[in-house]
Amino acid sequence: MLINRRTFLAASGLLTLTPGIALAQGAQVKDIYHEVLLRHTRWAQTQYDSTAKRYRRTDFGFAVVLGNAVLLTRGTYDAALAGVEKAVLREHTLATIKHFAAGNVLAGGAEWGKTLFWDTTFQSYFVLAARLLWPELDAASRANVEAIARGQADYTTSLGTGDDPRSGSWTPNGLIGGHRGDTKLEEMGVYAQALAPGLAWHGDGPGWREAFGRWSRNEAGLPAADLANASTVDGVAVSANTATNLHDTFVVENHGSFGPHYQEELWRTSGRNAVHFLLAGRPLPEVLTKQPNGELLWRTILATMSDAGEPLMPMVDDREHLYGRDVIPLAFRSTVLADPMAARAEAALASRLLAYQAHPQVHRLAKFSGEAKYEPEARAELAISYLLHELRPPAEPVSEKDFFARASITIDHGSDPGLLTHQSAAAWAGTVTKPGFTKLAWQPAHDDWLFKISGSTPMLLPRETVTGRNTVAYQRVRDGFDATASLLRFAGGFAGTATLQTGTIVCALPRPGRVDVHNLAMTGMPGLTGSRTYTGAAGRVTVKAREGFRVDELSFPATTARHVRMLGVTPHATYGYSLFEFEVDQARGTATASSADPGYEPSKATDGDPGTRWAVARADRGRADSWISVDLGTATTVQRVRLRWETAAAVAYRVQTSPDGATWTTVAEYPRPDLSTTGWLDVDGRAGFVARSADPITVQGDSITVPSGLVEGYVEADLRAIAAEPAPVCPANVRASTADGFLSLFNLSDADVTGTVRLPGSRLYRGTQTTTRTGTDYALTLPAATARVEAPWFTAQDMPPGITAVVHDGRRVTFSGGPARFTLTHRDGFRLPVVLGPSERTVTVPQAKPFPFDDLALGRVTFPHSVLPPGMSDPANAVDGEQDTAWQPGRDGRMVVDLGSAQPIGGVSLKWTDGTPPPHTVTRSLDGRSYGTGGTARYVAISTGWRPGHASLRSVSVRR
Repeated sequence: MLINRRTFLAASGLLTLTPGIALAQGAQVKDIYHEVLLRHTRWAQTQYDSTAKRYRRTDFGFAVVLGNAVLLTRGTYDAALAGVEKAVLREHTLATIKHFAAGNVLAGGAEWGKTLFWDTTFQSYFVLAARLLWPELDAASRANVEAIARGQADYTTSLGTGDDPRSGSWTPNGLIGGHRGDTKLEEMGVYAQALAPGLAWHGDGPGWREAFGRWSRNEAGLPAADLANASTVDGVAVSANTATNLHDTFVVENHGSFGPHYQEELWRTSGRNAVHFLLAGRPLPEVLTKQPNGELLWRTILATMSDAGEPLMPMVDDREHLYGRDVIPLAFRSTVLADPMAARAEAALASRLLAYQAHPQVHRLAKFSGEAKYEPEARAELAISYLLHELRPPAEPVSEKDFFARASITIDHGSDPGLLTHQSAAAWAGTVTKPGFTKLAWQPAHDDWLFKISGSTPMLLPRETVTGRNTVAYQRVRDGFDATASLLRFAGGFAGTATLQTGTIVCALPRPGRVDVHNLAMTGMPGLTGSRTYTGAAGRVTVKAREGFRVDELSFPATTARHVRMLGVTPHATYGYSLFEFEVDQARGTATASSADPGYEPSKATDGDPGTRWAVARADRGRADSWISVDLGTATTVQRVRLRWETAAAVAYRVQTSPDGATWTTVAEYPRPDLSTTGWLDVDGRAGFVARSADPITVQGDSITVPSGLVEGYVEADLRAIAAEPAPVCPANVRASTADGFLSLFNLSDADVTGTVRLPGSRLYRGTQTTTRTGTDYALTLPAATARVEAPWFTAQDMPPGITAVVHDGRRVTFSGGPARFTLTHRDGFRLPVVLGPSERTVTVPQAKPFPFDDLALGRVTFPHSVLPPGMSDPANAVDGEQDTAWQPGRDGRMVVDLGSAQPIGGVSLKWTDGTPPPHTVTRSLDGRSYGTGGTARYVAISTGWRPGHASLRSVSVRR
């Protein structure tokens, strides 16, 4: 049944609700999917070939039949929304199924099919559509559809673990996979989904189930520490898996991405497969609900999630915001896995779909790719998501507040993936050091449409190769707070970053940094109102969203010249420079350029045809100083140029004139700042920057440039007041920030630094500080090229100058230099009056914890994880720092703690619950495979002879 108007308006954001968009829940999600499919049918009908009387083969356009089949068999059909009568849609759909069923290679045709990459993905959709309309198909078409499902399962099984000879260079790399560049998770998933329709609709064929299990179980990869997992999936031991698809911090890569988004393919494939079994009435293979270590992959997705149900988009620019394709992983998890966190993310994404769909290009579901080839797939994925909701009730979603509280975590994924992430309740941030992607990506308030962070889009940090990386990921359970700190080395210097649990970021920049802003008119989408407003000390400016391609008109004092050129300064991050028109006053001339792509010669920018364009050669897309010049033929008075850009619009360029084509004079520059302000800048009331520099922050169109030096980014704050606060005074090559009370420190040099940092205020940090009339002098020791964050454990009211405070930890501080009377307030609110005599005095806050703990096991990843043996509870209960949780080993249970890196281990202590501890041994390993009693290890294993009645393990502590 169609949702009513109020629900539609709320879902599409046209109702103003507080806070944000109303989130679709329960059956409403399914209803939204149905309405979106109806509206998308207008696009689907553009794929219909009226001469051939079927949907097109190009880019598998005929896969729209799955969405059609759902609309024809479920819900209330609305021809006004769909743009086509139901009978006509039925006729088109059945004719297409009949034609392409007969034309499939596996049914004796020659038009398509059998090829694993990527025909089998669309075969899965096609078979599903046919099954939905099974009673209406003729006998020959039914037989052909059955031949497709059976034949594909037979063919895929016959390949064993080898490559498909029909698929060119595409390969899963056997059952090994790979974790650099392209993990092969998706490719293994293709092999599995090629088998699922046969298994679901026809039962077991020779070797089908075994092959399906092998490919499915290996998709997520096998960490070394899980080799001894006694669990079985579909009767096969987890330790039998062989794939190395993931980094040991549970990131997978694909298409050169810098983050974990692509590992959603694990549940995209599972959704495609599960719907066949559910619709056929067969039990789901266990691997679809018990993917080995799949939950650790999901953990990293949650650690990068936005408010739109989309994790950060790390991929190349043509894979950003493909909403229709990104629903199905969430739908699978929220329905089949009954995951309330996924249900929240799915509800968030579903609530934005109608607003997204109404944005030009209207009706499309994957529009920001710039290509229509993703649309049939997006329609099919949405149709499957609808069916999953129909076949399995979804979990009740958690609240948005609970979602981001539960998802909050810091993870250093390592120098190879080059990703240090911090998800907090207020924002997401990630320091990215993967070559070609260097940036400090930031999503204030998890706003998916505020700052551009995808692909190679620059953000704050220099777009240079990082040659050295020193990072710290602070965790609340061990350190008492969440934060990250990094010190990065470049060929020309250093940069530092810090992310705080408040959502604030801090960066120490060697050069000015750039931030690009999304600015669209997308009715109903929070923040996308058609303009962005920037406010600073120098005033306020509103920048309107561009409609269509950018057009620059630049005027300058009249000058006489024969040649006029555009000289690039900063190209489009991906595509370089491309112009539809380069017009010099009203004059015409002959164009030349530094380079050109075949078919996009410089003359195309001056031929008067608005549809033709010049573009730099592909090899020069990254070159900054590309140029295009117009020879006017004779000396001419010029004072204006008009440049109409394609997507590859210059971020910055100069207009130059010349009498001879050899000597050039700059007469105009782009961009001209819309706003230049010192100190602080508010961005549309959603976020802002404070720059500790005399140089200005500038707004130029949809780009912000912050000055070199120390820059802080805030989610919601009084920026004017923050900018007016005195900044720390530091030794040479040190930068410091007291943003949100935390002390962020950066040593931007190759030498250790010892000295004093003068801090404003009365906060006390771990270490030694002495009070002054205006604050404290903090005794600094900071190793070369390092950064760190210190929490404000205490504040002291009315403490006179000259008092020295040594903060030992988050519970204990020693004072000297009295006499004095003052009040000490702990960060958690505990207040103690302090009377200090001539002798030193140590004050302990009994209710507080002595952070940081030196326990190497606290908060670490434990194994087994996602698939636990019978009788075993989660081993993470032994490293969570809580006294009311414990690990129950189960019969002869064994757990492993991954310390994250090799560490010298001085001792391991175990605390058991009341009762008799089971027989147990503790061993260590460097590689997760061979265990012994060595002093240096990354993995610590506890093996037990546990039986019912034995105690459970309350905690594992590992110390140097």
